Amino acid sequence: MSKGVVRAVGLCVGWAALSAAAESIPAGTVPTPPERPAELTPPEPVPVPPARPAELTPAPAKPEPEPAAAMPVPPPTPPERPADLSGEAALALKVAAPDDEACRIRLKRLGASFEPLPAIAEGQCTAPLPLKVTALADGVALKPAATLTCRTAEALARWATEVQVAAQRSFAQPLTSLDLGGSYVCRGQNHDVDAKLSEHAFANAVDVMSFTVAGRAALVVRETPADPEEIAFLKATRASACGFFRTVLGPGSNAAHANHFHLDQRERSAGHRLCE
Repeated sequence: MSKGVVRAVGLCVGWAALSAAAESIPAGTVPTPPERPAELTPPEPVPVPPARPAELTPAPAKPEPEPAAAMPVPPPTPPERPADLSGEAALALKVAAPDDEACRIRLKRLGASFEPLPAIAEGQCTAPLPLKVTALADGVALKPAATLTCRTAEALARWATEVQVAAQRSFAQPLTSLDLGGSYVCRGQNHDVDAKLSEHAFANAVDVMSFTVAGRAALVVRETPADPEEIAFLKATRASACGFFRTVLGPGSNAAHANHFHLDQRERSAGHRLCE
């Protein structure tokens, strides 16, 4: 058989096969094309994010400057030395007098009788605003009148009210006077010329030698009174003085105070009081 005949036979057979396949498909049906191989399907494109706005883009970090060399710190300058206030310079120093108007009002309300005196200045013995006090509450006289600062006079007036109570309790009679041994005196402690100045030198102290109670002889301050009532009275008055004065000395403290009560307002550190 020749090649032409064979090709013609093949074409006839192929056409017949196609015609048979077409007759097997129902009328009105669109044939479905075969699926495309996966390896021939192109991949879907990956979404690209929008570009970042320029104003939100951080600026590149600047390099930190190298630390400067530490400068040496100069040592602190000591304060200037104060002027020498000893000797004549100390005597020439002028200090404004304190305002004691409120104290004088309280003293008057306590029933005291007093009058202002000129400022005292005898070398280092000074009292810028002294008072001459002649009597206390309830007509209790001071014999002689006392030259005191207002603060010391106020303490004396307050203490005298306690003495009045003790007199009524011990003797059922009122206190009529305080007999004083001294108030302002320009001298050293215990009358020693070489000692530190006494509080008397600043009108800041008073010495009580005895108490006068109506209907009785003077109650003299002494170490061993004979009368038990007198002992109780002197003990009570001495103890109460410690609540008003910063220094209370008397019989038994030392020989210089064997016959009187020394009362003063000397300032001490931390408010310390001396009561002997």
